[in-house]
Amino acid sequence: MSESLQAAIDRVGNPVELMRDQARRAFSHGFGFVPAEFTNWREEALAWHTSCALMDQSHHMVDLFVQGPDTVRLLEYLGVNSFTGFGNDKAKQFVAVNNDGYYIGDCVLVGLGDRSVDLVGRRTALDWVEYNALTGDWDVTVERDPQSVERGGLPPKQYRYEIQGPVTAALVEKLTGEPMPEVRFFGMTAFTIAGKRVRAIRHGMAGQVGFELFGPWADGPAVREAILRAGAEFGMKQVGSVAYSTANLESGWIPGPMPAIHTGESLAGYREWLPANSAGSLAGSLFSRNVADYYVTPYDLGYGRHVKFDHEFVGMDGLRDRAREPQRHKVTLVWHPEDAARLFSSLWTPGPTYKYFSLPKARYGQFQMDEVLVGDERVGISMDCGYVVRDQAVVSLAVLDEEFARPGTQVRVVWGENPVSDKPSVEPHEQVEIRATVEAAPLDSFARTRYRGVSQS
Repeated sequence: MSESLQAAIDRVGNPVELMRDQARRAFSHGFGFVPAEFTNWREEALAWHTSCALMDQSHHMVDLFVQGPDTVRLLEYLGVNSFTGFGNDKAKQFVAVNNDGYYIGDCVLVGLGDRSVDLVGRRTALDWVEYNALTGDWDVTVERDPQSVERGGLPPKQYRYEIQGPVTAALVEKLTGEPMPEVRFFGMTAFTIAGKRVRAIRHGMAGQVGFELFGPWADGPAVREAILRAGAEFGMKQVGSVAYSTANLESGWIPGPMPAIHTGESLAGYREWLPANSAGSLAGSLFSRNVADYYVTPYDLGYGRHVKFDHEFVGMDGLRDRAREPQRHKVTLVWHPEDAARLFSSLWTPGPTYKYFSLPKARYGQFQMDEVLVGDERVGISMDCGYVVRDQAVVSLAVLDEEFARPGTQVRVVWGENPVSDKPSVEPHEQVEIRATVEAAPLDSFARTRYRGVSQS
């Protein structure tokens, strides 16, 4: 029997030490199933702003299919969301918390029927739903479709493509022969493409008009070929795994914050059920032996709009308590260009060498946690970082205390580890502080222009 997460924590003695030294699997959006680049990641990342981009999301996410008479009751019990009106051909962002109201995970929830759903995303929320479905008194069945890298050569159950950009409406009309339907954000519709019924979620990961298209895997090649043929007229570009990884920096979505599952007796059974490799790797300058210092709430992540106290759910009372406390706010930090340049140039100039910053995405752990300072005070956590081609800027997504979350506020991001962890991806280096300007999340398209007018002191 494989080691459980709880056994691994007990063996190491502290969940922070377990995650800080855990190797991170080399990340690729498609894990080798999607090319890194079709042309080059710079032009591909601009395509969703200038024309249209096609992204293949079939391989890197996990699907959990739940069906049965108690499907909606189970999700209501676990989710902070309201389920009024939810059902077939409905979609929403599902958010779950622990008993104390701290974030466990989020994912996209799709209604496939009145008693059948698909939860799509990272494993944290899906693990939590599957565990409760299997151990609770629920009349449901679950089926998990893992990432392609874990599927043993078998294809996914579904294809999933994303099309987005300013010419998406014209592309959809050419593909379907009908006007693009008016669908609200996260609403669902259906198209006929290449003679196949295609389900579609109105979605725009980088703030542009777009749809997430999905259907049976066998239909995928015909649908993809039709999209590529129609898209040629509009200058469509296929987006590889490298450019795709930066889209969230523009949309303001923080991928995979640390789930608050490592403490608390009420979650002991869950930790015994989870395998040790579910722990993930922890990276960044924030170092505390108290794992709760890495926890966040739905309010920190901008998910407060999803919280509805119209039903009983796990963590309801704890989340009410969190709601009464001062809130952190999700922001974009635009790193000062000269400080970012100094970070890169340390590779070829005399003096200290800083932690390598990989372009265009620089996170080197599943949970990237870097300190954000004003003076000597920690005022937040920077949780994802990279380069945004459109704005020619190095940025990170962060959660900051309310008084420091106003656009234009000057802060400092501490980059690099001290002490340096034993992860293979972390080389000997020195920490460095990078000045940054607070901007909105999603990133305002004029952020860098406004930044130039801010004092560099």
